[in-house]
Amino acid sequence: MGRRDADDGPGPGRDAAADDPKPPGARRFVRALPALLIVGGAAFDLSTPPEYTAAPFYSAAPLIAAPFFSFRTTLLTAVVAVVMSVALHTYNDTATDVPAIIETLTVLTVSALALLSNRVVRRGSRQLASARVIAETAQRAVLPTPAERIGGLHIAARYEAAQADAFIGGDLFAVQDTPHGVRLVVGDVRGKGLDAVEAVAVIIGAFREAAEQEAGLDGVAQRLERALAREGTRRGGGLDVVEGFTTAVLAEIPRGVDRVRIVNRGHPEPLLLHTDGGMERLVPTRAALPLGMGDLAAWPDHVDERPCPPGATLLFYTDGLSEARGADGEFYDPAERLAGRLFPGPDELLDALVDDVRRHTGGGSTDDMALLAVSRPAAGQPERRRTIPVVP
Repeated sequence: MGRRDADDGPGPGRDAAADDPKPPGARRFVRALPALLIVGGAAFDLSTPPEYTAAPFYSAAPLIAAPFFSFRTTLLTAVVAVVMSVALHTYNDTATDVPAIIETLTVLTVSALALLSNRVVRRGSRQLASARVIAETAQRAVLPTPAERIGGLHIAARYEAAQADAFIGGDLFAVQDTPHGVRLVVGDVRGKGLDAVEAVAVIIGAFREAAEQEAGLDGVAQRLERALAREGTRRGGGLDVVEGFTTAVLAEIPRGVDRVRIVNRGHPEPLLLHTDGGMERLVPTRAALPLGMGDLAAWPDHVDERPCPPGATLLFYTDGLSEARGADGEFYDPAERLAGRLFPGPDELLDALVDDVRRHTGGGSTDDMALLAVSRPAAGQPERRRTIPVVP
């Protein structure tokens, strides 16, 4: 009952208990529980008078095995439970008694229900896993991987997927060198799954085109707004077909000017980390609705311009970071956690940030997290290489 079977479990030749995210001690207990129930039932039967029955122990064993083990392991557990019930009634010379026959039939019936339950759970698990794999593959196909150097800037990015039982979300980032400077977008589509990935594709495609053509960052934002509206009209479902709205922040870092221009559409404020450990929240001077909500209100996008000196690093992130909860329910505050800390470059910043969030949450998260760090190198600062892992 404790072995792995090359069956139709959650992974090739694996029982569900083997893939369970519970601590190792809990996993071992779950794997041993069906056997413990059968052994305990046998001990109870042998140490008590015949009128006392261990049928509940034998019935519980396959029911416990059904959601955690493969069909073959559950079947083996059921067979052992029924055989033990019959064998002990035979040992007590009660096998032909009506109560003993009813108890054995009860164990047999419960075992059949456990096998049926196992099939239903396995089918649902396969469908859930398939949907997640498709969504992840689709998102990786549309989500760009920024180069490590764009327009003289150092770039680092991370996409941290949520815990294994959560669908992939609609977090996005893109960086592009344009005639107007380096332009970027970081956003978060409301919702999850394939609809969110499709909305990401619409936004990224519109941004790539608009970033090259629009003279101002406000024009880029309006192009993204119109792209979402067109997609909703084309599909005949209004806003809901593109997940309702998208929070986004757009930035432009012009060449030869120590400034950054920002348009914020309802997104968490970027952080500016200085070389002396100082930090600023780049709070927008005017509030604005997220993209995709133009039907509710319309006004010109406001472009904020802030100093961005050499050596400083801009940190953009989605709410998967700022809404990551610790064991005490406290939200993660990146400004508080990073204040006063120095990092050699954007890669080291994101590595430290990801590790710190994992410590804060205990290793689990319920939402995806996109991070983008952009550094304007100081004189003589060397190039750095980095990787962009997608962490399951």
